[in-house]
Amino acid sequence: MQCRTSSLGGHEEVCDHCGEMRYSYNSCGDRHCPKCQNTKQAIWVEELVQATLPVKHYHIIFTVPHSLNDICLWDDKMYYKILFDSVRKTLHGCGYTHYGVETGAVAVLRSWGQNLSLHPHIHCIVPAAGYSLKGEWKDIGRYENHLYPVHQLSDTFRGKFLDSLKRKLRKAVMYDAFDAHIQKAYSTRWVVHSEASFAKANHVIRYLGQYARRVAITNQRISNITGTHVTFIAKDYRDRAQKKPVTLDGVEFLRRFCMHILPKRFVRIRRFGIYDHTTKRSLDLQFVPQQKPDIEHLRKDKETSVERIKRLTGFDIGLCPTCEKGRMRVIGVMPRIRSPPRHLAIVLFSRLQ
Repeated sequence: MQCRTSSLGGHEEVCDHCGEMRYSYNSCGDRHCPKCQNTKQAIWVEELVQATLPVKHYHIIFTVPHSLNDICLWDDKMYYKILFDSVRKTLHGCGYTHYGVETGAVAVLRSWGQNLSLHPHIHCIVPAAGYSLKGEWKDIGRYENHLYPVHQLSDTFRGKFLDSLKRKLRKAVMYDAFDAHIQKAYSTRWVVHSEASFAKANHVIRYLGQYARRVAITNQRISNITGTHVTFIAKDYRDRAQKKPVTLDGVEFLRRFCMHILPKRFVRIRRFGIYDHTTKRSLDLQFVPQQKPDIEHLRKDKETSVERIKRLTGFDIGLCPTCEKGRMRVIGVMPRIRSPPRHLAIVLFSRLQ
């Protein structure tokens, strides 16, 4: 709520060409804020593209049935941790079972659906290559549309997830309360979606980048706000992904958004296997960048943060918005507004006495 307001402070700028004055307020930097994650998103996409192997990649999505949502609402940190661990173990096991290699993945947690409902699932970028037991690189992928048999991924993922979940619930003495949910999950068909391979990982990385640094909704999707209701645009996947308006009252909109606020310090973007930094160091793996980096852009002493933002987003934050010729120069700093200490009233009252 305080993002880009005087509460967080800022700086006063003046154009060196036309003399236009401007006040720029600081961003909050919170990962749930829909206004200040564009730059981080562009930087994340660029760095991930440079770090991926020059091989084709598969896009695999692991989804959990909605019958387990109540457990997620009860303890989302435990639930998401089990979700990540189950995905990692499933991909690790399938890599050795089918190809005898240590493969890897970049996994991104997404907990929301188009209408902001609770829909936990993980998107994975999996390379069609691995590191064999003999210490050699090996290309993998026997199938055109999927890296592993989808039904085997689904059954393995379901078994590992529910087994870990039951262990945690028994330890917390909560198994009886959620036993009906777990039994229903056993009888439900779990969905693991695997898309056809890409020649390069750039396409799927840029697709994931749309929400890798955002949570739930963006300002662009909100079409109208009244004193009581919020209207936003959502895709209806039951009707050929057509965009339709969804109207919710303010309380319901906030309730749905708050379901997707992540636990404190929880990491929602993770790397497994050969894409994990620890594994790369232990195996002494050397990657060839998928795209040849531009040295002039990558050198920090050559490229400033303003120049990098302009290169990645196409927006020049230092350009004067009035004359579009001059550069905005900082001439003053506005400090952050801080509330008085809690004991200030007591100190003042004691002095008055």
